[in-house]
Amino acid sequence: MDYVSPWMDAELEGFRDAVRRFVDHEVAPHQQRWREQQHVDREVWSKAGEMGLLLADIPEEYGGSGGSFAHQCVVFEELCYAGDTAFGLHVHAIVAHYLLNQGTEEQKRRYLPKLASGETIAAIAMSEPGAGSDLKGIRSTAIRSGDGYRLNGSKTFISNGYMADLILVVAKTDPAAGAKGVSLMLVETRDTPGFRVGRILEKVGQKGQDTCELFFDDVHVPLENVLGGEEGKGFAQLMTELPYERTIVGVCGVASIERAIRLTVEHTKERKAFGQALIEMQNTRFVLAEAKTEGFVARVFVDRCIEDLIAGRMDTVQASMAKYWITDLQCKIVDQCVQLFGGYGYMLEYPIAQMYVDARVQRIYGGANEIMKEIIARSL
Repeated sequence: MDYVSPWMDAELEGFRDAVRRFVDHEVAPHQQRWREQQHVDREVWSKAGEMGLLLADIPEEYGGSGGSFAHQCVVFEELCYAGDTAFGLHVHAIVAHYLLNQGTEEQKRRYLPKLASGETIAAIAMSEPGAGSDLKGIRSTAIRSGDGYRLNGSKTFISNGYMADLILVVAKTDPAAGAKGVSLMLVETRDTPGFRVGRILEKVGQKGQDTCELFFDDVHVPLENVLGGEEGKGFAQLMTELPYERTIVGVCGVASIERAIRLTVEHTKERKAFGQALIEMQNTRFVLAEAKTEGFVARVFVDRCIEDLIAGRMDTVQASMAKYWITDLQCKIVDQCVQLFGGYGYMLEYPIAQMYVDARVQRIYGGANEIMKEIIARSL
């Protein structure tokens, strides 16, 4: 079955070839070393920037490549097809979209070109030790003081936290105002007094991705570094931009499903038991038939989501559907594929085992799937 995503065209196919070559040479060979050191090399950010891969869907006037979300999806897919979960490009791209859609003109021109080149690496700091999916429960504060704000608090589970030069921090500028007192602060980390990076956290999977605790102790944030230039808009900005993030999670989930099925079909054709290839056994064939069907349904759905996001009609409910359903399916199918690998599927030297431990967090970050269901339920 030769299915081609409706958003693909000849230009994007050429772009995909270039991205695949880059990933094959600059990303895939370093996965084990990145897992051991718990972060990627800074050099790969610069090389990806030179290739125009970091901000593929940001306008050229701000240093981006001037493509659409389809171009960025090609990059995400090729990273997934290569088994990468270390290169924190996804978070970087998400921060860029906050800047593009919510930032002032001065903020866009100041930061986006550096994000596009890889000179600046970005992270977003939402979660805290006592607040995850419930963003209203955050305790970090940014209190007005003189010519800026004093930022205090701690964040945890922050992807790119070890590498980040620019962090978009969710904080309360008016703790008494509830959701209307939340603001997003652009915090530059280099030589910043009061800012400290904690340990890189030891995770179940995605060990090459630098996920850290961050600490802010009276960090000075200039007035002009409130995203959008106005206090109290943070919660609305988050609600506006989260569909982009959740669609990305869905895109990566489908690409991972497709990779898992491909690897498992190859293995079951080569592996023999009781005198025949595993693929010739009815149970194997039926499990893979189900997985291929479900994976295809997910592909068609995520392609619709990609088209809707490009057209500007993706909403919070649909993005929540994509995030929850696809990541649940990803974990289910990868688990089934591990079973078909037998004992080899439990060995981390086999990619399918690495995919198994890497997949689990997909159902948690970007908003836990239970929160996604609650968002969907409110639309009923």
